[in-house]
Amino acid sequence: MIIIGEKINGSIPSVAKAIAEKNGEWIKDLAKKQTEAGATYIDVCASVEVGEVETLHWLIDLVQEVTDLPIAIDSPSPDAIIAAMPFVNKPGLINSVSGEGDKIAKIFPVIADTEWECVALCCDDTGIPKTPEDRLRVFAHIMEEANKYGIDPSRLHIDPLVEMLCTTDDAMANLGVVMSSIKEQYPTIHVTGAVSNISFNLPYRKIVNLCFMVLAMNAGLDSAIFDPTNRDLMGAVFATEALLGMDDFCMEYITAYREGLFGPIK
Repeated sequence: MIIIGEKINGSIPSVAKAIAEKNGEWIKDLAKKQTEAGATYIDVCASVEVGEVETLHWLIDLVQEVTDLPIAIDSPSPDAIIAAMPFVNKPGLINSVSGEGDKIAKIFPVIADTEWECVALCCDDTGIPKTPEDRLRVFAHIMEEANKYGIDPSRLHIDPLVEMLCTTDDAMANLGVVMSSIKEQYPTIHVTGAVSNISFNLPYRKIVNLCFMVLAMNAGLDSAIFDPTNRDLMGAVFATEALLGMDDFCMEYITAYREGLFGPIK
């Protein structure tokens, strides 16, 4: 599982406070904890109204002081993402593009001949598609554009859009259809999503997130945006990979447990 650590995000009140107070040590501690917990990428999202590029620069520098993990540059603005790319030490992950506006037209040419990977959301100018068929239509457009720029499917993380379960009874069923179809068409592509979106406005959210992770991985999810310091969720990832036959003799599960990535705190 490709784990995109979500904790350095200015939309989280505690992070917004650290950004406002320029509390660099607090930000660095978040990066270290996610690295030690097993993250693959450290997502960096400024989520500020003024000075986004400058804030991204500051955050990226702090993260790179304490970890060698690649950065996921997270912004709704393609211009801010492009401006922040020179600040990272090595190619990472763009988070994200979609079929909306000119996001693909701006980002894909920039990453075409690089090793950068990219999250692509299955929405466009019509909004969030309500049916699996419409999401797959947007996905087909994304792949047409990727092919135009020679971007291999293995560099893309397709987000079929995880919606709140409490407002959409068939949320998981629809996601399963989309995820499975994406993987059938492009076996090397990655399917991603923000895990915690599924449980918004529900009580005891962590049990919903755990069950979602298992079902989504069975449907093809192999990349996810979540908190890697959540030991229960990490345990669910390793256990599900073993149950799906992706872990020979359960060695990765056993090793992760011995290294303390999940299970009781010793």
